[in-house]
Amino acid sequence: MSDPAVRLRGLRKSFGAVDAVTGVDLDIADGEFFAMLGPSGSGKTTVLRMIAGFESPTSGTVELGGVDVTRLAPFERDVNTVFQDYALFPHMSVVDNVEYGLRVKRVPRAERRERALSALASVRLEGMERRRPAQLSGGQRQRVALARALVNRPRVLLLDEPLGALDLKLREEMQVELKSIQREVGITFLFVTHDQEEALTMSDRVAVFDRGRIEQVGTPAEIYEQPASAFVAGFVGTSNLISGEAARTVLGKEGTFSVRPEKLRVADLGDEVGDTEHSATGTIGEVVYAGPTTRFLVDLDAGGRLIALQQNLQVSSMDVMSLRGTRVRLVWNRRHEFAIVP
Repeated sequence: MSDPAVRLRGLRKSFGAVDAVTGVDLDIADGEFFAMLGPSGSGKTTVLRMIAGFESPTSGTVELGGVDVTRLAPFERDVNTVFQDYALFPHMSVVDNVEYGLRVKRVPRAERRERALSALASVRLEGMERRRPAQLSGGQRQRVALARALVNRPRVLLLDEPLGALDLKLREEMQVELKSIQREVGITFLFVTHDQEEALTMSDRVAVFDRGRIEQVGTPAEIYEQPASAFVAGFVGTSNLISGEAARTVLGKEGTFSVRPEKLRVADLGDEVGDTEHSATGTIGEVVYAGPTTRFLVDLDAGGRLIALQQNLQVSSMDVMSLRGTRVRLVWNRRHEFAIVP
C-alpha cells in the first residue's frame, strides 16, 4: 500500500506551560477530503499549522507521502494553504494573483499563464481573469484563493476555515462546490472548521478535536450516529443524554446513553409502544418553532429533559405553540440509542 498523504505521529505542541496539542496520531489517505473539527482552542488549527510548517512541533513527526518534513521550511513542503481572509493582492488582476506563486518559482511566462487559466477553469472562473478582487463577490474571491493554491499542484491542500467569512446561503453553496472541485482535481484536502454541518456535509472522514486531543476519527455517519464520547455526542449536532435515575427507569440499565432529537417521536400518552421501542412520559416545557421544524423540550417524569425534533408537515406556528404544557410520550427505536463513554 502507498504511504498516506499525511501521517502524524506523537505530535505535540506547547506554548510555555500550555499544551495546545497533546500526542496526536493521524493518517490521511491520498485523495481524501478530511476535516479537523472542534471548538476554538481545541488544537485543530495548530495541527494544520504544523503540517504547513508555520509552527514547529515540540515533539513528534509530520510526514507527507512517507517523507519526514518535520524540520523542513514551509516552501520545502508539497502543500499549499487557503486562509479565511483569502490574502489576495488587491492591485493585481485575478490571473496575476493566481500566477504569483509560479512567478516566484520562475516558471516561464507561457507555462504559468496556461496553468493559471486551467486552475481558474477548475474553479469555474473562466472569463474573469482580468478582474480585480474588489470586483468579485465573496464566493468568487474564495475561488481565486483556491485556484492560486491549486495552480502549484500540491500533494495536500490545507484549508483553514476558508468559508468563515461568507454569509450562510453562500457558505452552503460553496460547501457543495468545494467538494465537487476536490473530486475533480483529486488532491488531498485537509479542512479545518468549527462548523459541524460543514464537516458532515463535505468530508470523507472527520477528526473531532477537544483540548488538544483527537476524541474520534470516522466517517460523518459514524461520528454522528455512533459518537465515541459525551463530548462528541454533544458537539456534533444536538444530542440527548439519558443517565442516572432516568436511565434506570426508562431504559432499565445503568450508564449514560444518547439518542438524537430527530429519532424521537412525540406521541399521545395512550399510544402503544412496540417491542423494539423505548418510551418516556413527560411534559412539554418549551416549544421552539423554526419554520420547517419544531423542537419540543420535554421534562421527563423520570428526571431530566429530552429534545424532540419534528418536521412541520401540516402544522403552523400557532398549532405547535399551543402544545406547551401538554403531557406526551416520547418514543424511539432501541437501535437509535447508544452508550456513551464518560
